[in-house]
Amino acid sequence: MQRIIALNPETTTGKSKELFNAVQSKLGMVPNMMRTMGNSPAVLNGYLSFSGALGESSIGAKLGELLALTVANANSCDYCNAAHSFIGEKLVHIDAASIQLAKEGKSNDTKIQVALTFARTLVAKKGRVSASDVDVLKNAGYSESAITEIIAHVALNIFTNYFNNATEVAVDFPAVELIETAVV
Repeated sequence: MQRIIALNPETTTGKSKELFNAVQSKLGMVPNMMRTMGNSPAVLNGYLSFSGALGESSIGAKLGELLALTVANANSCDYCNAAHSFIGEKLVHIDAASIQLAKEGKSNDTKIQVALTFARTLVAKKGRVSASDVDVLKNAGYSESAITEIIAHVALNIFTNYFNNATEVAVDFPAVELIETAVV
Protein backbone atom coordinates (compact mmCIF):
# COMPACT_ATOMS: atom_id res chain seq x y z
CA MET A 1 0.00 0.00 0.00
CA GLN A 2 1.25 3.45 -0.90
CA ARG A 3 2.92 5.11 2.11
CA ILE A 4 2.38 8.76 1.09
CA ILE A 5 -0.81 9.80 -0.65
CA ALA A 6 -0.88 10.66 -4.32
CA LEU A 7 -2.60 14.03 -4.52
CA ASN A 8 -5.68 14.44 -6.68
CA PRO A 9 -4.81 16.91 -9.46
CA GLU A 10 -8.44 18.08 -9.51
CA THR A 11 -8.44 19.26 -5.89
CA THR A 12 -4.80 20.26 -5.41
CA THR A 13 -4.04 23.98 -5.16
CA GLY A 14 -1.02 26.28 -5.25
CA LYS A 15 2.34 25.51 -6.81
CA SER A 16 1.67 21.75 -7.01
CA LYS A 17 -1.54 22.46 -8.97
CA GLU A 18 0.44 24.64 -11.41
CA LEU A 19 3.00 21.86 -11.87
CA PHE A 20 0.26 19.23 -12.26
CA ASN A 21 -1.36 21.37 -14.96
CA ALA A 22 1.95 21.56 -16.85
CA VAL A 23 2.43 17.78 -16.60
CA GLN A 24 -1.19 17.17 -17.67
CA SER A 25 -0.79 19.37 -20.74
CA LYS A 26 2.43 17.60 -21.71
CA LEU A 27 1.56 13.97 -20.93
CA GLY A 28 -2.24 13.97 -20.96
CA MET A 29 -2.16 12.64 -17.39
CA VAL A 30 -0.40 13.19 -14.07
CA PRO A 31 1.37 9.93 -13.16
CA ASN A 32 1.15 8.68 -9.57
CA MET A 33 4.85 9.32 -8.96
CA MET A 34 4.41 13.01 -9.75
CA ARG A 35 1.13 13.16 -7.82
CA THR A 36 3.01 11.78 -4.82
CA MET A 37 5.97 14.12 -5.30
CA GLY A 38 3.42 16.95 -5.40
CA ASN A 39 3.12 16.73 -1.61
CA SER A 40 6.21 18.94 -1.77
CA PRO A 41 6.17 21.45 -4.63
CA ALA A 42 9.94 21.77 -4.16
CA VAL A 43 10.45 18.05 -4.78
CA LEU A 44 8.14 17.93 -7.80
CA ASN A 45 9.60 21.09 -9.29
CA GLY A 46 13.14 19.80 -8.72
CA TYR A 47 12.33 16.49 -10.41
CA LEU A 48 10.59 18.15 -13.37
CA SER A 49 13.40 20.68 -13.81
CA PHE A 50 16.16 18.05 -13.69
CA SER A 51 14.24 15.71 -15.98
CA GLY A 52 13.46 18.54 -18.40
CA ALA A 53 17.08 19.65 -18.54
CA LEU A 54 18.26 16.09 -19.24
CA GLY A 55 15.64 15.88 -22.00
CA GLU A 56 17.90 18.30 -23.87
CA SER A 57 21.07 16.26 -23.32
CA SER A 58 23.33 15.23 -26.18
CA ILE A 59 23.06 11.52 -25.43
CA GLY A 60 19.46 11.47 -26.63
CA ALA A 61 16.17 10.05 -25.45
CA LYS A 62 16.91 6.45 -26.48
CA LEU A 63 20.05 6.12 -24.35
CA GLY A 64 18.32 8.03 -21.55
CA GLU A 65 15.49 5.47 -21.48
CA LEU A 66 17.85 2.50 -21.71
CA LEU A 67 19.84 3.90 -18.77
CA ALA A 68 16.60 4.38 -16.83
CA LEU A 69 15.67 0.74 -17.39
CA THR A 70 19.11 -0.49 -16.36
CA VAL A 71 19.08 1.58 -13.17
CA ALA A 72 15.45 0.69 -12.33
CA ASN A 73 16.24 -2.99 -12.48
CA ALA A 74 19.52 -2.60 -10.57
CA ASN A 75 17.49 -0.89 -7.82
CA SER A 76 14.43 -3.19 -8.07
CA CYS A 77 12.06 -0.30 -8.81
CA ASP A 78 8.79 -1.69 -10.18
CA TYR A 79 7.39 1.77 -10.89
CA CYS A 80 10.33 3.02 -12.98
CA ASN A 81 10.67 -0.34 -14.73
CA ALA A 82 7.03 -0.14 -15.84
CA ALA A 83 7.13 3.59 -16.67
CA HIS A 84 10.32 3.45 -18.73
CA SER A 85 9.30 0.24 -20.50
CA PHE A 86 6.12 2.05 -21.60
CA ILE A 87 7.87 5.34 -22.46
CA GLY A 88 10.69 3.54 -24.25
CA GLU A 89 8.31 1.55 -26.43
CA LYS A 90 5.46 3.99 -27.02
CA LEU A 91 7.15 7.41 -27.01
CA VAL A 92 10.79 6.79 -27.92
CA HIS A 93 10.03 3.77 -30.17
CA ILE A 94 12.69 1.43 -28.78
CA ASP A 95 12.19 -2.17 -29.89
CA ALA A 96 11.09 -4.75 -27.32
CA ALA A 97 14.35 -6.73 -27.51
CA SER A 98 16.44 -3.64 -26.67
CA ILE A 99 14.13 -2.78 -23.77
CA GLN A 100 14.43 -6.30 -22.39
CA LEU A 101 18.22 -6.33 -22.73
CA ALA A 102 18.53 -2.92 -21.03
CA LYS A 103 16.74 -4.30 -17.97
CA GLU A 104 19.71 -6.65 -17.64
CA GLY A 105 22.19 -3.84 -18.31
CA LYS A 106 22.87 -5.19 -21.78
CA SER A 107 22.70 -4.01 -25.39
CA ASN A 108 23.53 -5.42 -28.81
CA ASP A 109 25.09 -2.03 -29.63
CA THR A 110 28.68 -1.96 -28.33
CA LYS A 111 28.70 1.75 -27.49
CA ILE A 112 25.37 1.57 -25.64
CA GLN A 113 26.62 -1.53 -23.81
CA VAL A 114 29.55 0.47 -22.46
CA ALA A 115 27.18 3.15 -21.13
CA LEU A 116 24.86 0.61 -19.50
CA THR A 117 27.76 -1.24 -17.89
CA PHE A 118 29.06 2.07 -16.57
CA ALA A 119 25.60 2.88 -15.16
CA ARG A 120 25.51 -0.42 -13.27
CA THR A 121 29.06 0.17 -12.03
CA LEU A 122 28.10 3.67 -10.89
CA VAL A 123 25.15 2.24 -8.92
CA ALA A 124 27.20 -0.61 -7.44
CA LYS A 125 30.08 1.65 -6.41
CA LYS A 126 27.74 4.39 -5.14
CA GLY A 127 29.38 6.88 -7.49
CA ARG A 128 32.95 6.00 -6.54
CA VAL A 129 34.01 4.77 -9.96
CA SER A 130 37.65 4.51 -10.95
CA ALA A 131 39.54 6.41 -13.62
CA SER A 132 39.60 3.24 -15.68
CA ASP A 133 35.77 2.98 -15.43
CA VAL A 134 35.54 6.47 -16.95
CA ASP A 135 38.26 5.72 -19.51
CA VAL A 136 36.16 2.85 -20.87
CA LEU A 137 33.47 5.41 -21.76
CA LYS A 138 36.02 7.74 -23.35
CA ASN A 139 37.52 4.88 -25.35
CA ALA A 140 34.04 3.99 -26.60
CA GLY A 141 33.71 7.50 -28.04
CA TYR A 142 31.75 9.29 -25.33
CA SER A 143 32.74 12.93 -24.87
CA GLU A 144 33.22 14.43 -21.44
CA SER A 145 29.87 16.17 -21.92
CA ALA A 146 28.16 12.85 -22.67
CA ILE A 147 29.83 11.17 -19.68
CA THR A 148 28.56 13.97 -17.47
CA GLU A 149 25.06 13.43 -18.87
CA ILE A 150 25.22 9.66 -18.32
CA ILE A 151 26.13 10.27 -14.68
CA ALA A 152 23.27 12.77 -14.35
CA HIS A 153 20.76 10.34 -15.89
CA VAL A 154 21.84 7.66 -13.44
CA ALA A 155 21.54 10.11 -10.52
CA LEU A 156 18.05 11.23 -11.57
CA ASN A 157 16.94 7.62 -11.87
CA ILE A 158 18.41 6.69 -8.49
CA PHE A 159 16.33 9.53 -7.03
CA THR A 160 13.10 8.31 -8.63
CA ASN A 161 13.88 4.66 -7.79
CA TYR A 162 14.47 5.50 -4.14
CA PHE A 163 11.43 7.76 -4.01
CA ASN A 164 9.14 5.12 -5.51
CA ASN A 165 10.58 2.27 -3.46
CA ALA A 166 10.41 4.21 -0.17
CA THR A 167 6.86 5.48 -0.69
CA GLU A 168 5.59 2.41 -2.57
CA VAL A 169 4.01 4.51 -5.30
CA ALA A 170 1.19 2.59 -6.99
CA VAL A 171 2.20 1.64 -10.52
CA ASP A 172 -0.11 3.31 -13.03
CA PHE A 173 1.66 2.07 -16.17
CA PRO A 174 1.26 -1.42 -17.64
CA ALA A 175 3.03 -3.78 -15.23
CA VAL A 176 6.19 -5.50 -16.44
CA GLU A 177 8.47 -7.93 -14.69
CA LEU A 178 11.68 -6.76 -13.07
CA ILE A 179 14.82 -8.58 -14.09
CA GLU A 180 16.62 -9.47 -10.88
CA THR A 181 20.30 -9.14 -11.66
CA ALA A 182 23.11 -8.59 -9.23
CA VAL A 183 24.67 -5.18 -9.60
CA VAL A 184 28.33 -5.36 -10.74
